[in-house]
Amino acid sequence: MSDLKKAADGKAGGRAADKAADEPATAPGPRQRSVRVVMLALMITMLLAMLDNLIVGTAMPTIVGDLGGLEHLSWVVTAYTLATAASTPIWGKLGDMYGRKAIFLTSIVLFLIGSVLSGMAQDMGQLIGFRAIQGLGAGGLMVGVMAIIGDLVPPRERGKYQGLMAGVMAIAMIGGPLVGGTITDHLGWRWSFYINLPLGAVALAMVTAVLHLPNKERTKAKVDYLGAGLLTLGITAIVLVTTWGGSEYAWDSAVIMELAAIGVVSLVGFLFVETKAAEPIIPLHIFRNRNFTLMSLVGFMSGFVMFGAVLFLPLFQQSVQGASATNSGLLLLPMLLSMMIVSLIAGRVTTSTGKYKIFPIIGSVLMVAGLFLLSQMDTDTTRFTSGVYMAVLGAGMGFLMQITMLVAQNSVELKDMGVASSATTLFRTLGSSFGVAIMGALFTGRVQDEMAARGGGAATAKSAQLDAASLAKLPDPVREAYQFAVSSGTHIAFMVGASVGVIALLAAVFVKEVPLRGAGPEVKAEADGEAAPVDAVVDAKQSQTV
Repeated sequence: MSDLKKAADGKAGGRAADKAADEPATAPGPRQRSVRVVMLALMITMLLAMLDNLIVGTAMPTIVGDLGGLEHLSWVVTAYTLATAASTPIWGKLGDMYGRKAIFLTSIVLFLIGSVLSGMAQDMGQLIGFRAIQGLGAGGLMVGVMAIIGDLVPPRERGKYQGLMAGVMAIAMIGGPLVGGTITDHLGWRWSFYINLPLGAVALAMVTAVLHLPNKERTKAKVDYLGAGLLTLGITAIVLVTTWGGSEYAWDSAVIMELAAIGVVSLVGFLFVETKAAEPIIPLHIFRNRNFTLMSLVGFMSGFVMFGAVLFLPLFQQSVQGASATNSGLLLLPMLLSMMIVSLIAGRVTTSTGKYKIFPIIGSVLMVAGLFLLSQMDTDTTRFTSGVYMAVLGAGMGFLMQITMLVAQNSVELKDMGVASSATTLFRTLGSSFGVAIMGALFTGRVQDEMAARGGGAATAKSAQLDAASLAKLPDPVREAYQFAVSSGTHIAFMVGASVGVIALLAAVFVKEVPLRGAGPEVKAEADGEAAPVDAVVDAKQSQTV
């Protein structure tokens, strides 16, 4: 009996060990703790990327006041996002081909170099150029974080770590505007760039020490530089059209027409090259999956809206509601807090149920509603009212933030994780670039038209300031005219954002509920030929590579 019992115990122990090996993402122990340590390092890097635009957005009015160049306001952000967009697919592909860790560390270093140079800028032209360098590095930060997470954690289990991700977003979104405003008011706007250095040093040290990925066999195929060049040229030309059209050049001018032609030809050439390249920057076959394509579209639209809101809400609060740079950062808290809370809840529910389709739909509806409400703000709108409107927009963005990347990564094979992450990030970045360019052009044009109509254009041009302290020095009629003009400008900007949100809603409606891959038996979805492309065992093994 004793021998039989020992044998039974041995078999039971063996089965338990096998089960533990098959479910590394859920079993407690050294591996799980190791994944958490890696996630902490990645979250610090994500914080580095997310803080920058939030800090700079709050400091923007003061930067314009010091360096001048109000007409180039949107380019400070556009140069950054454009460089990020152009470099993102290259970073993602290099990570797939040569290994993520070294590529990831290189992007961090480049970002920090751009930060130092931006802080040393002496005029708006230099700042725009140095922001482009910073953007080149930023292109590798977010895609690196997302791709590494995609390698280490199966989609169904990823919700366990969304608490960390939501926490980092909370720190960045709540602390970013506050830190940016405080630094601007007390240390000067240049420190809004220098603040990246200590955080970047910590990120470099932690990633170097704790991230251990398996050695990747170097591919013999060459990087698709021709495709990358055509994509960069096409993106640049199209963004220039949206930025210059109707402001510096007429829409039917030769410059705009030539840029539009260059953009279209370049992007068509890019598509052709991608069908022939051995290692395409963006493999076109990933777009055959309906969910991936729809999530890319939703990501584009949410990026369009998000960066526009972060840019124009502080302008409205400082110019119309009389807030300081610090206070305007604090006044964004309703949007940021609701975004964080909703994102955390959506992640938990997705993990426990495996369901996600409802979230992009609800998020798009709330996003449209919030933008429409914000478009109704005028010179009499109270801070409480605008805070409620921002909370609605924030809730909508919270439903969309994590789900778009999660569904996109779940829609491709594991070998395409890097390009899928970079493509999704690219579309979100492109959306932000287009959003800032289009909304910025419409905003600036409306402000100039209203000021010209009210006879205050000359006085405001001489001031060349957007902050509350400088506006207080203007004669009452001119200040009131400027405040009305800013309200009118934000109205048209947010109405455009609401229209874009409707497109995101339509895309979300057509998303198919494909089961998320996770630890356990292989999950398949046969509807319309869309199956979870990689079995859970492969995903589970990937989580053991830390």
